Amino acid sequence: MSSLGRRGIHFLHKLNSASVPTDLLEKGQNRVIDASLTLIRERAKLKGELVRALGGSLASASLLGVPLGHNSSFLQGPAFAPPRIREAIWCGSTNSATEEGKDIKDLRVLTDVGDVPLQEIRECGVDDDRLMNVISDSVKLVMEEAPLRPLVLGGDHSISYPVVRAVSEKLGGRVDILHLDAHPDIYDAFEGNKYSHASPFARIMEGGYARRLLQVGIRSITTEGREQGKRFGVEQFEMRTFSRDRHFLENLKLGEGVKGVYVSIDVDSLDPAFAPGVSHIEPGGLSFRDVLNILHGLQGDVVAADVVEFNPQRDTVDGMTAMVAAKLVRELTAKISK
Repeated sequence: MSSLGRRGIHFLHKLNSASVPTDLLEKGQNRVIDASLTLIRERAKLKGELVRALGGSLASASLLGVPLGHNSSFLQGPAFAPPRIREAIWCGSTNSATEEGKDIKDLRVLTDVGDVPLQEIRECGVDDDRLMNVISDSVKLVMEEAPLRPLVLGGDHSISYPVVRAVSEKLGGRVDILHLDAHPDIYDAFEGNKYSHASPFARIMEGGYARRLLQVGIRSITTEGREQGKRFGVEQFEMRTFSRDRHFLENLKLGEGVKGVYVSIDVDSLDPAFAPGVSHIEPGGLSFRDVLNILHGLQGDVVAADVVEFNPQRDTVDGMTAMVAAKLVRELTAKISK
């Protein structure tokens, strides 16, 4: 565990050893959580009011940063990704139009409600059960401000569980999930951690939050990953058969009969030639155009999405992977907004 990951745990141990009353600690933690949610609530309210005042928007993507990295089994750098993705989105090296012609400078297309201050909350000794609730509550606060829809910037992949849970609970039913990744992330509890970044889709499927889960780009899968996939009825598309599956995957029709489509993109779904700045480098992946063809061809109402596992600490000097993540966000924005 990195020094970043240890800070909250050490703080809590120090307080316990000092015999600090439990109720005093819990009250303080609750105040910090309430203040954090108030910030997200008020920012979402303001952005929602602005979008509604402009008029003409049925759905608008709204960025929500979730800088969590301690549930990674290898490196914790994804905790630092949200600001690097934002920097790349607005760096000025390209124009503000998506490939489908939407202008992300238009507030009716894209807004930003900021980051959930997870590290600050964790420093107060708040455990992962409550952290996951904070993430879910933050997502729901964004969704309360129609027409805003959450486009979440991770963070490691553990964040997808509380985000999908919130989306499903807020919409009152299941969603279909399109998941692009080198790994299925469906271990029951990787290394004993039920919230591991290798386990979010086990939690999602157990909770009944998804009807269909399609996993694309898979090229590092264990026996447990295959067995868990069969257990939950997951549709797993491995890279070794991608040429055969390409036509189907570029013409997906999802979300009918449920509450919509959720898209989760792990940056390591891409071949490292396109995105080297990830914690788990796995050669033999999707090209960037493969991913865009899948997104552009997707038919369905995308109600929320995430981009996860970009690790700025492993990126190139010129920020190549940050630009890749930023473009994924731009194209997801186009898919969500209408």
